[in-house]
Amino acid sequence: MTSNGTPTGSGTKFGLTLSSEEHGPRRLVEIAALAERSGFDFVSISDHFHPWLDEQGHSPFVWSVLGAIAERTEQIGVAVGVTCPTMRTHPAIVAHATATCAALLEGRFTWGVGTGEALNEHIFGDRWPPAGQRLEQLEEAISVVRQLWTGDLVNHVGRHYRVEDARLYDPPPARVPIVVSAFGPRASELAARIGDGLWTGADAGIIDRWKSNGGAGPVYSQLTLCWATDKDSAVKEAHHRWRNTCVPGQLSQDLPTPSHFAQATSIVSREMVEEAMPCGPDVGQIVEQVRQAVDAGVDHVYFHQVGADQEGFVDLWRNELSAAVAELR
Repeated sequence: MTSNGTPTGSGTKFGLTLSSEEHGPRRLVEIAALAERSGFDFVSISDHFHPWLDEQGHSPFVWSVLGAIAERTEQIGVAVGVTCPTMRTHPAIVAHATATCAALLEGRFTWGVGTGEALNEHIFGDRWPPAGQRLEQLEEAISVVRQLWTGDLVNHVGRHYRVEDARLYDPPPARVPIVVSAFGPRASELAARIGDGLWTGADAGIIDRWKSNGGAGPVYSQLTLCWATDKDSAVKEAHHRWRNTCVPGQLSQDLPTPSHFAQATSIVSREMVEEAMPCGPDVGQIVEQVRQAVDAGVDHVYFHQVGADQEGFVDLWRNELSAAVAELR
């Protein structure tokens, strides 16, 4: 096993998304166990307070779900993709939560972090800061977390956070990789400087910039799709559940509620969603997108199957898709 619980050996690792926006806590645990039985290398679970759209319908507390996943699974890698450790939850509390998860998952835990979205982070009425300040907060938050993970007594007075006489009595038993999310140049430079890996899209430019600034470690990227035996039903489901995929970057960071996302996506057509993600039974379309991601430098690709039919997609993985992408391992 590697440090994040995936099988040893070189090549691409493949995972399954645990979409906490679309599934309740018990269902997420079931999907994680299904992924382990079906040969996925890892799962990635989102950390949100709200779903993007009301139609998605869920948003359980990720740290509770992770405890249950630790009990239900034995070998599969478990990643959080991603937490914003700066506003909704103080870095000291996140350090406590992640340390406990690391102990429960015994070397299988990877923690993804990012600067977040107003959708989840505005809930206490705090000002939503500009991107530059959020990056500054993220850097300080990660420093606080790593100090606490040592198990030493920590006192910290920084620009954004204060910690007084705090000590974790159950620090992580092994090193926890912190994989930093970056979709722009400044964030990629920060990820290279302070992270143990990169969480991004299949963007060769961002990945190359991260590497040129000294970035090293795994590169995680999600491939969103909606598999079904009938293409029309897949497009309909994808449009209903995940039309937020067509909301562009800055807008997706700044909109504060699912109602605002509903307004922003009111002009999104089914054709736009079909163009944005693979929909239907065509395995070749999925394989091509995986190939593009790997060619861009991604080595941890995880599949987000939109909608309720997780078993159908997992059957596709076992029976056809895993063999089709085997050469990319």
